Amino acid sequence: GKYEIAQEKLYKAIEQDSDNVTAYTTMAFLLMQINRLEEAEEYYLDALDIKENDPELRNGYGTYLCRVRRTNDAMEQFELAYNNPFYKTAYLAHSNAGMCLLQAGKYEPAEKMLRHALKLQPELSTALISMAELAVKTERFMMGRAYVQRYHAINRPSAESLWVQVQVERSLGAEEHYLKAAKQLMDAFSDSEQAGKAEALVRDDRIERH
Repeated sequence: GKYEIAQEKLYKAIEQDSDNVTAYTTMAFLLMQINRLEEAEEYYLDALDIKENDPELRNGYGTYLCRVRRTNDAMEQFELAYNNPFYKTAYLAHSNAGMCLLQAGKYEPAEKMLRHALKLQPELSTALISMAELAVKTERFMMGRAYVQRYHAINRPSAESLWVQVQVERSLGAEEHYLKAAKQLMDAFSDSEQAGKAEALVRDDRIERH
């Protein structure tokens, strides 16, 4: 399929120029998509051998490490990225670090990182939705509502964002908003895991009432 074709092209690019960092990182990213995670790491490490001070590369490798739940190692990479004075999009590394900490259940440092990313780039979608998720996890539902609204002001709703909205509105007792978000989620993303969760929630709530 398309992955094999892309892989072939990247193998050729690396054969022709063994210092082609972009080819290594693209290959690593591609391998992550198809869950060949150990191989992906080898390509990241090869790229870092060539260009160890590249902040984008550190950020990419950090994302990989977070994916395989090596949170502390990931934090080291993100730090090397966002502390690099030449990294123009350092907010991406702050945001990725925040998302990684959120995934690891470390809510306080996650919030610091995400807020820092949003201070640098107020419309960073990944940080906005992560802040909304963090608000749900820490039961600050008004804050969650605010971040979902900020996210929806600049993005089309996703299964992830609607599920956060469902949880927020339900917890705030805003039944009309909760059911509307749940319906939108089930209609627009019927095959998603989030739609399944919303459906179960609405069903259980109905049973409890009767």
